[in-house]
Amino acid sequence: MVHVYNCHPFSSQQIVQVEQEPGLICCGGGALFVVATGGCKVEAYNLEKEGCPLICRFATMGTVKSIQHSRMGDYLVTIEGKNCATYLRAYTNWRYQAEGKARVGVRLLGHLLRGASVRGGAQMEIIEIPLSERPVAVACCPVTGDLLVGCENTLVLFTLRRQNQQSQNQSQQMVQSTWTNSQQSSSQSQGIRRLYVVMTCCLLLTRIPKGYLSSLFSGQIMDSNPNFLDFERSVILHLSQMKPKQVALCGEYVAVQGELEVLVVKLETSSDPKTLEESDTKKTDHLEDHVDFQILPIHQELLGDRAKDCDIAVSIEKTGLEDSKGQYTLSYVLFRRFTPDFFQGCSVEETQLHSLQLYPLFTGNQSMSLQEPSCVFCFFSLPSAGYLYSLKGGVELLSAYQYPEKVLKAVLTDYLLHVITKSALQCFTVRCAAVAARIEDPYIDSTMKACPPCSMEVCALRIQLFIGLRSVCVYGHHVVLLSAADAETTEEPERTTQRRGLELKEHTLLTGILLAVGIDPATTPALESLLSRPFLSRKWTISSPKETSTAGHGWNLYVVDTVSPLTLYQEMVEYSQRYAETNPQAQSLRHLLSEAHLLLRTSLLQTSEQQRIIEEDSSPSLQADTEGPSVKQAAVRTDSTELEEAFKQNCAQLGDCFSRGSQRECHLALPYYRMSGLSVTELMARNRPLAGRPQSYGPGFLFYLKHYLFEETEQVLSQEAADEVIDIFSQSEPSQLVSVCASPSLINTSPAKTLQILQHLENTAGVSVPLTTTMATMMLRLEDLPEYTRLMERHAEMVLVYGFIEEPRLLLHGGDGGQHAHVRPTALTRQLAKSQPGLLVAAVVALHENNKVQLQHADHIFKELDCENCLQVDFWEAMLMASSQETIIQELLFRVASVYIDRLTNTPSETHTNGPHAPSKRRPLKSADDLINSCSHYGALYPWLIVLNPAHTTSSQHQEALYKLQSLLCGPSLSVGSVMPLMERLSDETLWGFSLHLLCATRRGQYDSSIEKLLDRCPQAIIAYANHHLQDSHMVLWWQKLLPELCNRTRVAADNSILLAALKETLVVVAMETSPTEFLELMPEDGTASYFLPYLLTCSQRHLLA
Repeated sequence: MVHVYNCHPFSSQQIVQVEQEPGLICCGGGALFVVATGGCKVEAYNLEKEGCPLICRFATMGTVKSIQHSRMGDYLVTIEGKNCATYLRAYTNWRYQAEGKARVGVRLLGHLLRGASVRGGAQMEIIEIPLSERPVAVACCPVTGDLLVGCENTLVLFTLRRQNQQSQNQSQQMVQSTWTNSQQSSSQSQGIRRLYVVMTCCLLLTRIPKGYLSSLFSGQIMDSNPNFLDFERSVILHLSQMKPKQVALCGEYVAVQGELEVLVVKLETSSDPKTLEESDTKKTDHLEDHVDFQILPIHQELLGDRAKDCDIAVSIEKTGLEDSKGQYTLSYVLFRRFTPDFFQGCSVEETQLHSLQLYPLFTGNQSMSLQEPSCVFCFFSLPSAGYLYSLKGGVELLSAYQYPEKVLKAVLTDYLLHVITKSALQCFTVRCAAVAARIEDPYIDSTMKACPPCSMEVCALRIQLFIGLRSVCVYGHHVVLLSAADAETTEEPERTTQRRGLELKEHTLLTGILLAVGIDPATTPALESLLSRPFLSRKWTISSPKETSTAGHGWNLYVVDTVSPLTLYQEMVEYSQRYAETNPQAQSLRHLLSEAHLLLRTSLLQTSEQQRIIEEDSSPSLQADTEGPSVKQAAVRTDSTELEEAFKQNCAQLGDCFSRGSQRECHLALPYYRMSGLSVTELMARNRPLAGRPQSYGPGFLFYLKHYLFEETEQVLSQEAADEVIDIFSQSEPSQLVSVCASPSLINTSPAKTLQILQHLENTAGVSVPLTTTMATMMLRLEDLPEYTRLMERHAEMVLVYGFIEEPRLLLHGGDGGQHAHVRPTALTRQLAKSQPGLLVAAVVALHENNKVQLQHADHIFKELDCENCLQVDFWEAMLMASSQETIIQELLFRVASVYIDRLTNTPSETHTNGPHAPSKRRPLKSADDLINSCSHYGALYPWLIVLNPAHTTSSQHQEALYKLQSLLCGPSLSVGSVMPLMERLSDETLWGFSLHLLCATRRGQYDSSIEKLLDRCPQAIIAYANHHLQDSHMVLWWQKLLPELCNRTRVAADNSILLAALKETLVVVAMETSPTEFLELMPEDGTASYFLPYLLTCSQRHLLA
């Protein structure tokens, strides 16, 4: 379906003053090239100036049948006919003809000329491009400037080269040596000179440029510039069962069009020596076996890899350049075949394809110098329908254009598709910008940004009527049209009779000239064949053209200017107001605004590219015109600013459409409103229900408003706007009121009014924990603490924790932006820190375990509350009880250990009680015994620590910190190595400090040194220490380390009762664990036998019983 809108894409038109009737036209490089009907002359007109003045005119070497201009290289390529032969020629440096320089250099492909033409300075050059087959179609690549030639059964690709004369010396020497060898025979030289004399005489009659023949016979090739353009044959593609009618080239993509089919392939250079020749040959043979059974070709559309299944085989012929460039590999991209529907009265002529085009599009984040466009589109057309495909990133049919009448030709541009019928010029919208936007911006089609879909139906704009349109071409915002009236020439029979007579006369004349110089044409087959052709008649017949009627001629050449995209957008907006007034939810309104959106996107893409081109042109080395680039940059910046403002306006209008749309598409209001840059207050004003209409808001606007309120933003609404938001949701979605009230954007809402709405919700929907907590928050804002307390006491603390999990923003705002997002506590959080710290800690732990808040954000909350040394430590201890993540556990263990060490270090000194690490006077939520009983990371205190711990310390905080740190060291989880640098801050002069260092040494397996230190500092704890640690594999330390140490120390201090008691306990253990023989060996040599005899007797009795 094609929508039709009566918009005006054209602004003005003018008639180009051409002397003779145009036959062919083409545009490029700011110029319009006109070839007169049946003539051999090209005229170039300036499209950028008013009135299209003439730039230059120059003669061609034959009758031009086709002409194309290449943007890269600024050259013209023509297919010319002369003397029943067809030639392919390229015209470079054609702009020099505007300076009055008549010199023209003619050379062959790949050769340079030297001599007089070089000394003459810059001049236009004509490059002869030899082909083995007759050229049918030609195309120039808009990206690289390469040349693609379609012949009857082959496609030949020529690469554009910018070379200099020095690089071609070797090729010149080869040509000269070859020509020298060909002149070894004197008789041949005389014949050639005679033939040259004859052809020179023919020049007087045929008016062929003399320089052309001199270059052919002298073997010299002229080069007018040190730097020049040339072509190099790159690859030859052979086609089976397809006769090219049109060809197109864009980068690596090659398109060919036949009578009823279109084929697009991709040529890539690869170092892989494999080619497709073998597979293509087999495919050709297979198809030839079955071609007799195919009566009519079937309709086919094969996209991507499926295109290789078509019945057209393409093979690559080696050109000898593969070693330097690598092997060419070919892949099929697109194949489309159409079949005439004879049953519906459709003829073959009505199914013939035309207007094949490959169109590149560059996005704003790349430069054309990369020679790799972001998007490549393929367009071709039938007389009744056109088809636009996207080739890169997956082949896809973007649009199918249904024409109201038979179309003669179509041209694709960035903005529009221009088509001509016999009597009208019509424009259709295109979807190129939709494809480019999705390639340029990865956030398209998300909640952040949106763009109309590529598959959206196209629309037709205003039709401009003309008479007898024949051809169309486009350059920039200029559309060039050629019209001619259908008038039959009555002089055609007379001219045919005259032509036959002239052919006989010219044959007789040339035969006489040859015989006069001693050459018999009958003995030379080449001359006989040459004389058999109508060599001179064409020049003679057009030498006296028909006089132009003074009353006027039946043809015109128009230049129609299109309006600027911004002007067309504004007209589309005005046109859309008709739908908005009658039916704001009309599909046509949404469609027209989407068309305007794509129009602005295309303009923004082109504007960014223009800025880049101007910056590249205004390099420091070019100081000739310093004001020109700056003026252009200012103009482009102004256009860009206006386009961006229009783009935001269009996004707001599209957001309005989707805000009131159906549930299926209402979500699109969110990205369009975001791209509009409007505030929530402005959007609420746009969506207020009109007077006399139901007081309801569209689902799209509610969807946007919920996303805005549920996401963390720094924008805070005024009280008036916040109250309006509460009213909107109380009317539209009351169930969302709790989440809406928790939004940080609504902190300025009226608490009294909001409380009334919440109480009404509670009466209708029932009591819920989040609703009760929200009402308590409003009471807190009203400073009604008794009512706040009453509401909070409705539910148990664990139930309240579940309510906070359901709505975390009741406790904290922010935190959704990542690790460095700003998080701040709410008023309710500050009140809980004062009145119910245990509930606050439990709630934050629950939020963390349910992935509602990150650990660093929770730490920031407690720092904001000035509770980093009390509630924060309680939170870490509670996290150790709840968390199961090993990385978090180790981090928390290190944190609490460092806090305990800080408290032990700073508590005894009264000068540090007010420092940053001073412990809070508030008692911790969990004591050491609570942690030991409820947390597996805290271990029970070893029995020997009771002996070392003092009965009274300086403060209860110090004692609590000591017990917790000792419990951590007694537990299984804390890594002792991580806290050893911190332990160096604690002195071992006190018993409690000594106990901590001894715990660390024991945890590290240093039992020998620990026994010695303990015997030195506190021998009364040695037996308790040994009973706890010297077990299993460490049992041998009783008699290998402890018994010798006690014997030695007792010998020195015989009256030490503590050591004697320890020795007795040690001997009891040794007697129970060793044999009598081993026990005797352990007895000291100077020991008293009566002292050790009871233990030896016990050891012997145990051994006998065993």
